[in-house]
Amino acid sequence: MKTFLCALTTMLLGFSGLQAQRLETIQLNAPNKDRGSSVMKALADRHSDREFANRELSHQDLSDLLWAAVGVNRPDGKRTAATALNKQDVDVYVIMKKGAYRYDAQGHRLLPVAEGDHRALVAGPQSFVMSAPISLLVVTDYSKFGSGGNVERNKMMGIFDTGLVSQNIALFCSGCGLATVPRATMDTEGLKKVLKLSDTQIPVINNPVGYPK
Repeated sequence: MKTFLCALTTMLLGFSGLQAQRLETIQLNAPNKDRGSSVMKALADRHSDREFANRELSHQDLSDLLWAAVGVNRPDGKRTAATALNKQDVDVYVIMKKGAYRYDAQGHRLLPVAEGDHRALVAGPQSFVMSAPISLLVVTDYSKFGSGGNVERNKMMGIFDTGLVSQNIALFCSGCGLATVPRATMDTEGLKKVLKLSDTQIPVINNPVGYPK
C-alpha cells in the first residue's frame, strides 16, 4: 500500500509539473509611446547586431517592441506598419525558450502556439541566434489578398509587407537600446509545422532580439 501511495504521489506531482509548463496567454503592458530617441538618431544608430547579452527581455521592452513592430496605433484598428490594401496580412510570432506565441495586435497580448524551445528552427546553421532571448518571426498570409488576381503578385505584396514590419523592429531596437539583425535563414518547413501555419502563410523574415553584449 505504501509503495502504491508513493507511486501515485510521484505520478500526480509529475502531472502537476506538466500542467505548470503549459503555455498561457500573456497580456502585455500598455506600450510606452514616449520612449526612445528621435527618428533621425535611430536611423543614424541603426546597425545589425549578432551578439546578445545573457539576459531576458523585460516585460515592458517586449510589450513596446511588439507594438512598434505591428501594433494597433489608431481607433480604426490600423497598424504601425502599413500593409498593401490594408489587408493586415502579417503576423508576428515570438519564439522564446519556453515556447512560441503569436502576437495578437488587437488585444495587445501573446497567444500560445507551441510549447518548448524552437529557437534552433529560427537559427538554422547560424548558432549565434540561440544566444538571443527571443526571435520575432514575421509571416505573411497571402490569402488575405483574396483568391482572385495574380497569386505571385499577392505573395510579392505580402513579402513587401513583412519588410516594413522588420524595419519597424530595427528602428525600435536602434532607438531604445536593443540589439537585432534581420535574417532570412531559418528552417521554414520546420517552423510551419511547429506553428501550424497554413499553406498560404509564408515565414519571410526573422529578427533575433536582445540586449547588446
